[in-house]
Amino acid sequence: MSLPSLNQPFVEGSVQTRVGAVPQVSSSLAWADRWGSVKARWGVGRMHYTIDSGLYALGSPDGHSPVLVTANYKMSFDRLREALPGRQAWILVLETEGINVWCAAGKGTFGTEELVRRIASSGLEQIVSHRELILPQLAGPGVAAHQVKKLAGFKVIYGPIRATDLPSFLDSDLKANAEMRQKTFPIGERVVLIPVEFVSALKWTLLMLPVFFLLGGLGGPAGFWSNALDYGLFAVFALLGALVAGSVLTPLLLPWLPGRAFSLKGLGIGLITAFIFTAFRAGNLDGWPGRFEIVGWFLMIPAFSAYLAMNFTGASTYTSLSGVKKEMKWAVPLEIAGGVVGLCLWLGSRFTA
Repeated sequence: MSLPSLNQPFVEGSVQTRVGAVPQVSSSLAWADRWGSVKARWGVGRMHYTIDSGLYALGSPDGHSPVLVTANYKMSFDRLREALPGRQAWILVLETEGINVWCAAGKGTFGTEELVRRIASSGLEQIVSHRELILPQLAGPGVAAHQVKKLAGFKVIYGPIRATDLPSFLDSDLKANAEMRQKTFPIGERVVLIPVEFVSALKWTLLMLPVFFLLGGLGGPAGFWSNALDYGLFAVFALLGALVAGSVLTPLLLPWLPGRAFSLKGLGIGLITAFIFTAFRAGNLDGWPGRFEIVGWFLMIPAFSAYLAMNFTGASTYTSLSGVKKEMKWAVPLEIAGGVVGLCLWLGSRFTA
């Protein structure tokens, strides 16, 4: 038998069972738990925000207590236990390599084989008298319920989508109403997903900024630093504007932006951003250098924004893997072409008389 370590910071004690001491946890989150979630939201240690897989005791469960299954991404684990104040339950944590339930189910790590393996390694059948497991509904794509029953002898029951509905689900004899089965994606749920995508894009954007700033100093009638403070500084702000358009404004305005493809949504908000920024350069339209510069940014900003918008497909509730692959086949080449042509025009404007 293999049980999780008792030395994890959130473990408050242990419950003695036939197979050994099972770590005991509470539904109350400590400051460290909440701070860890904040850091993970902002991409700090995100891929290492995990707990030991195996069986945990929420409160003081017995052989008749329900068994809830989740991923070893700590935020998933915390959201589950936090939703069950005053409840006694067993929590079976699968090894999903630090990925949340929904994404892990799609990738196969929250799957039938792992669930069957974890049931056996935790000694669950010696701890509970029933043979029922409650899985998140979003785990459905990765788990074949009939195979779990055949291989491990446990019946899979799909609970509600939201952990906050679990108390009502448990009190209703494990019956979910229509609202519990509906996946929503309101602005609040989209906002909490923005930081990790924004920080990821910001890291390599920050590497680009000094390069564009210095390139802006090349050519032109004025001196290097004078050009850099004019053309280079504008390039820095334009890139930051594209970053915000693609990774912040697109998720915020997602339902209202035109088009079904995320690249088109990012393109739309990118064009608006390009209009705003290039309006400040309208005075340069008298000569070819200024015209090339504006056209260049009209290509680069939307291309950058459209590309970043596509990153949000993995966080959206209404995309599919096949649809994303199909979109990438036509969108990515166009984004690269737009960015390259725009960059060439911008660089050319620095040396056009």
